[in-house]
Amino acid sequence: MKNTIKHVSQILIAPAPHMVGDGFRVQSVLPGGTRSTNNMVSPFILMDYGAPSYFPPTTRPRGVDQHPHKGFETVTVVYQGELEHRDSTGSHGKLAPGDVQWMTAAAGIVHEEKHETEFSKRGGKVEMAQLWVNLPKAFKNSQPGYQNLTKAEIPVVNVSEEGYVRVIAGEYNGIKGAAKTFTPLHVLDIKLKKGDKITTSFPENYNTIAVVFHGEADFNGNAAKSVETVLFDHEGTDINITALEDTTILLLSGEPINEPIVAYGPFVMNTPEEINQAIDDFNAGKMGFLN
Repeated sequence: MKNTIKHVSQILIAPAPHMVGDGFRVQSVLPGGTRSTNNMVSPFILMDYGAPSYFPPTTRPRGVDQHPHKGFETVTVVYQGELEHRDSTGSHGKLAPGDVQWMTAAAGIVHEEKHETEFSKRGGKVEMAQLWVNLPKAFKNSQPGYQNLTKAEIPVVNVSEEGYVRVIAGEYNGIKGAAKTFTPLHVLDIKLKKGDKITTSFPENYNTIAVVFHGEADFNGNAAKSVETVLFDHEGTDINITALEDTTILLLSGEPINEPIVAYGPFVMNTPEEINQAIDDFNAGKMGFLN
């Protein structure tokens, strides 16, 4: 009988935190440094997790000033605090705890990410995660887009009185996620109380990663705690998760794109020539401007 368990291949400890702009104290939790330039975790490229950090009141919102992106998507999940986004397509969004922003940079976009103005005046804790999702070559020059997914729009599957799985993208137990994606992938935001158990299943060829933000959980017989990243083998399909403590996890799984990746700063393309073109396009204003 074929084994259905997807075994753990590695458990990685996140490096020390660093600042992104002046508003996000983060740890890069995917392998490959700040950005994976191979297909080890494809279609995912990078994920920064910002553990709860207190920011005192200010009249000038902290964050990251305007900057470009091209060739991929950014997915921002807010756990604590409030963020605000503006971009060169004219999109503008405010994110409260539980909200998710899914921005498709594609052919090129200029945006800024900051603490929301009124939140900045009050001060408070910010906790968030930002994931970068690669786009296949066929879509790298498509129209930029923006999905503002409020907490109410994200399907929730209850596990216990307080434990749940939020289906941001893909599917869990037949429940489809809120986000539209260019390639088959799953993004599950999981909160479990101590003793809660769930089973997820993903195709064998998918790259699958679990990042523990808080607490400790067992993944098919291997324990991981905050802030640790669990990588799974391709063989097998099922992942059994048991919360050893109250735990929050972001579980990712997706079909590898299997194309060359060349990354430079905020651009993720397939060749060095395309990177040079992206730089030229940005300098020429072809990615637009913020008002």
